[in-house]
Amino acid sequence: MFVALCFLAIAICSGTVLTFLFDRTMPFPARLCTGTMIGLTIASMSGYLLACAVGLGAACMWITIAILLAPAVLLLRPDLRGSIAAICEQAMRTAGKTFRRPSRKQIAFIGLYLLLGVLLSTLFSFSVYSDTDGIYTGVTNNLGDLTLHLQVINSFLNSQNFPPQDPTFAGVRFAYPFLCDVLTAMLVRAGANMVGAMWLQGVVLSLALAGLIHYWTRLLTRSHLAGGIAVALLFFSGGLGWSWLFLDLHNSDHGLIPLLGHLTHDYTINLDNLFRWGNSLTSLFIPQRSILFGMPIAVVIFSQWWIALTSSGEKSAEQKANYRMLAAGLLAGFLPLIHAHTYMVVMIMGGCLALIFRRTWRAWFWFVIPAVVIALPQIFWLSASGTIHARDYIGWHPGWDHGNLNVVQFWLLNLGFFLPALLLALLWRDSEFSTPRLLLKYYLPFLLCFIIPNLISLAPWIWDNIKVLIYWYLASVPLVALLLARGLRQKSFWRWITAAALAGMLLAGGLDLLRVITDASPNREFSNDEIAAAKMILDHTGPRAVMLNAPAWNSAVYLTGRLSLLGYPGWVNSRGLNYVQRSNDLQTIYSGGPQANSLLKNYHVDYVLIGPAELASLPVNEQFWATQQQVAAVGGYRLYRTSVK
Repeated sequence: MFVALCFLAIAICSGTVLTFLFDRTMPFPARLCTGTMIGLTIASMSGYLLACAVGLGAACMWITIAILLAPAVLLLRPDLRGSIAAICEQAMRTAGKTFRRPSRKQIAFIGLYLLLGVLLSTLFSFSVYSDTDGIYTGVTNNLGDLTLHLQVINSFLNSQNFPPQDPTFAGVRFAYPFLCDVLTAMLVRAGANMVGAMWLQGVVLSLALAGLIHYWTRLLTRSHLAGGIAVALLFFSGGLGWSWLFLDLHNSDHGLIPLLGHLTHDYTINLDNLFRWGNSLTSLFIPQRSILFGMPIAVVIFSQWWIALTSSGEKSAEQKANYRMLAAGLLAGFLPLIHAHTYMVVMIMGGCLALIFRRTWRAWFWFVIPAVVIALPQIFWLSASGTIHARDYIGWHPGWDHGNLNVVQFWLLNLGFFLPALLLALLWRDSEFSTPRLLLKYYLPFLLCFIIPNLISLAPWIWDNIKVLIYWYLASVPLVALLLARGLRQKSFWRWITAAALAGMLLAGGLDLLRVITDASPNREFSNDEIAAAKMILDHTGPRAVMLNAPAWNSAVYLTGRLSLLGYPGWVNSRGLNYVQRSNDLQTIYSGGPQANSLLKNYHVDYVLIGPAELASLPVNEQFWATQQQVAAVGGYRLYRTSVK
């Protein structure tokens, strides 16, 4: 783990040095968070490209470290070295002064972020963990996503799957933003175990996101209090699901405290399908790891846009704005393989803002050119698998995932007090509470991130529209936070109304987070038998072997990284792949039908696994498999080598 920590530290320091090339005024905490995202972006993309050439081994890691150390050359420039020294000295002086005589605001700020750090560390420790009887997750919504990411990461580590085939659909290009999992694999290669690497990456990215949200909100609102509220609104997001706690308490025989210690269900999602929004941490950032990598990068970009768009018209200011736009464009260019939906949102928002802020049109060229040129090869990779057909799932679908509710009821339930607070922030024209006009202009394009996903389906599974919807919520958070901050500063009844409204916005998400950190819902992903079967597969198959296994969500094959002919259909379908024919052929093979051998040959299957999942869900013909070559067995699992060439 120590070497992995050193690797992360090098990446963060490298990225932090690079921030001085485009921003000399950023506060040190925000600079460190920005540097974290720049450094990890460089590390993951460099590692991936090098792994395609030399494999993910020692050479790849050492060359990546050399690339990360390259920005140290910039320290030879006296002006840059002086700026870095001055900012570090100022940061040390501020830290010393705060330590000796902290103000109440500083104590509150430090205390809140220490608590946030403890909370995030605890949450991610339950995202995946080992116990005596297997591998678990304490996050219900992570049940299927975790096994997918484990297979992808292991395919990089154990199978050198570069350039990557789809581990769940062998023979097809992996049309999925996988750099997040490449970074995890690099941390494992640097010495961390799998659980430690996933925990470390999750904590670092979420803390960076918190710092960047605070900084961005402060830029937009000029309020530190609004920045802190914005972080809480994002991480504790939820709707009115907390109202179900009263029903649970009524049905409980033990009282409130025991109930809170063992909550039996989530409060932001899946309550009789009335709630679909979920909590950002338990429904998005932990299960869908790529968006946790993409969102902080987007916030860096949004922050640089705001500074560039609001800078004065002097020539020096215009030049600085161009540097900021160039940095934002370079970062945006790496987004397709980090999180494709984030790239789409960034480019559309950028285009809209370029039209709204027309006087800065020249600066947008500095953003668009690198953002497009760097992204094009990645977009080609993601779109050229030849098996994905967007026309099959993009279509008219008003109301997102509203089910039987009308749209207004649905959104009031799922967003709770956040929605009326946002409407007040947008429409209230009182001088005390009104949102600045310039901020409203900047916010306007983000409404598209709410309108479009509420009209059309953007993914095979309609719930995945949340990958765009969340950016509307993200952009709305600073406006609501500003309104709440102003309300909390009042010395009238508004303070108490505001405090109650804020509590109502945070409570449902807080209950879901409490459910995780109390380990109220341990879900076993893999048993010890499945772990033993995975070791058997690793010991008896080659790195590039194609496996045939039951398309369950937790096959032992996923712990090996070997390519599956067909993995869990939910994963495959979410990428727009048509798996029906392959699923039918898989059943034909296991049944030992006349075409079994020819299908094994056509699909280039090397090994077949037969275990409890296969026996329970597939028509396994034992007579047929008794004639095949069995190479290993452990527990209830048997591994067969195919005889066809």
